[in-house]
Amino acid sequence: MATCWQGLWAYRSYLIVFLLPIFLLPLPILVPTKEAYCAYSIILMALFWCTEALPLAVTALFPIILYPMMGIMDASEVCIEYFKDTNILFVGGLLVAIAVEHWNLHKRIALRVLLIIGVRPALLLLGFMLVTAFLSMWISNTATTAMMVPIAHAVLEQLYKTPTGKDVEEGSDNPTFELQEPSPQKDVTKLDNGQVHPVPPASSEPKEQKDRQRVRFSQGMSLCVCYSASIGGIATLTGTTPNLVLQGQVNSLFPENGNVVNFASWFSFAFPTMVILLLLAWLWLQVLFLGFNFLKNFGFGGHEREQEQAAFHIIQTEHKLLGPMSFAEKAVSVLFVILVVLWFTREPGFFLGWGNLAFPDKDGKSMASDGTVAIFIGIIMFLVPSKIPGLTQDPDKPGRLKAPPALLNWKTVNEKMPWNIVFLLGGGFALAKGSEKSGLSEWLGDKLTPLQNVPPPAIAFILCLLIATFTECTSNVATTTLFLPILASMAQAICLHPLYVMLPCTLSASLAFMLPVATPPNAIVFSFGGLKVSDMARTGFLLNIIGVLVITLAINSWSFPIFSLYTFPSWAYSNTTANCMVNQANTTTPRP
Repeated sequence: MATCWQGLWAYRSYLIVFLLPIFLLPLPILVPTKEAYCAYSIILMALFWCTEALPLAVTALFPIILYPMMGIMDASEVCIEYFKDTNILFVGGLLVAIAVEHWNLHKRIALRVLLIIGVRPALLLLGFMLVTAFLSMWISNTATTAMMVPIAHAVLEQLYKTPTGKDVEEGSDNPTFELQEPSPQKDVTKLDNGQVHPVPPASSEPKEQKDRQRVRFSQGMSLCVCYSASIGGIATLTGTTPNLVLQGQVNSLFPENGNVVNFASWFSFAFPTMVILLLLAWLWLQVLFLGFNFLKNFGFGGHEREQEQAAFHIIQTEHKLLGPMSFAEKAVSVLFVILVVLWFTREPGFFLGWGNLAFPDKDGKSMASDGTVAIFIGIIMFLVPSKIPGLTQDPDKPGRLKAPPALLNWKTVNEKMPWNIVFLLGGGFALAKGSEKSGLSEWLGDKLTPLQNVPPPAIAFILCLLIATFTECTSNVATTTLFLPILASMAQAICLHPLYVMLPCTLSASLAFMLPVATPPNAIVFSFGGLKVSDMARTGFLLNIIGVLVITLAINSWSFPIFSLYTFPSWAYSNTTANCMVNQANTTTPRP
């Protein structure tokens, strides 16, 4: 019997893929309407995404098959959804991020900031969190974590052993300073089976207590990296994929929205949220892993100056090994700054941007989008040489001259570009459009009208908790893809500004702090060893609550003037809003 269950478990993915569509068939058979057909497709895809019976990107292709077969949308209409402007912005932003990562510019930034912050326990924790969050705003959370965790462990190794001259000068005992993700088995051995050096005998504290402190601080350092990678990604539109899902869904469901969610407006809303959440996370991690002795946490105890100095020298040595900035690093830095400036000034809203002045449409809106800017800078990186222009000898062909390679080449891009996310984004946009075309969105809106009697802040808070819980078990991209169209329909039905619920729920999808499988940064940190699931769950639980509270504060304060949440927007009006408009006109308290 046990063998039978083991066999079924081994083939669970095949069984889910073959049996689930059959199990759900009564829905479209008994209710032969377009709404039921669309619901069948969405439920099927949601369950496949939750169970990961198929790769997420493969499941995202289902609308191309199901919608035409069920008469929901024409095949040509569905396919258009897979390469919208949001996908272009994703690709263009990643081109720049790949260049930053390819030329090691992110490592130089990280080490430089750590040298400025210092290595006292509380400041070291803050330094790693600031660096990781900043890098995660521009490059992928996974790449940021994979780079920062080895650096953190190398610094910790020096903090808890007696330094030697050779180690400090050469950095030879620090193979963990590598951009690539190291072998999990190797680092588990370092953490668990040796290399745990006690502090010098001069310390007045018992050895056991110091060992416990070392383990706790190591856990705190690991968690601070993966948490700040997730937190930092929410600050920019391209920082993490759920933000792009939101922009794409808003543009797809509300075509007349006037580009309300762009790089500048999102940054104005999300960056203060990120800063507050990051500081609160730092305080929570400091209390949990360093204790309440803040004088000691900030290095005023004076017992471990030698170890701190050794760790500082290691960071200093690794920074020196990078050498002076190369022409490629300088070129990438300049192009990166130009990209950010162009994003902010394209169509900021509170003054005429270059997009409004140089490329206006008939209504004065910018015809160039954030995606246009990202692709423009990305293409330039394929044109700019990586060395000062000049001719050198080709080593493969003696006697022939060779030009230096460009900042980017297609081989590097093809290896590092997560093409699966492009399909996943497209699948989400197809789901949203299918829900609208089939009438499922309108039907859902009718069923959700009783929520009109619930205060808007309570609605936002409950939904944020729901999304934050759901994203622990499911991909954050899949979570936002599934929930945002439903939330938009609900908002239209009760005359609530769609962004009032869509914005906080998008941010909540990044609050994956409790489980190693919740997000790649968590998995990378967990693979290094030294952490249990209970450690991450205990720390992440309160951090999730803190995150939901901060997001609730953000959506009920500074988001109002940024997105004009005071009144229901004309671009979101639909047939389902007619009833609540009458009721709203008779109330004295305006809803957001």
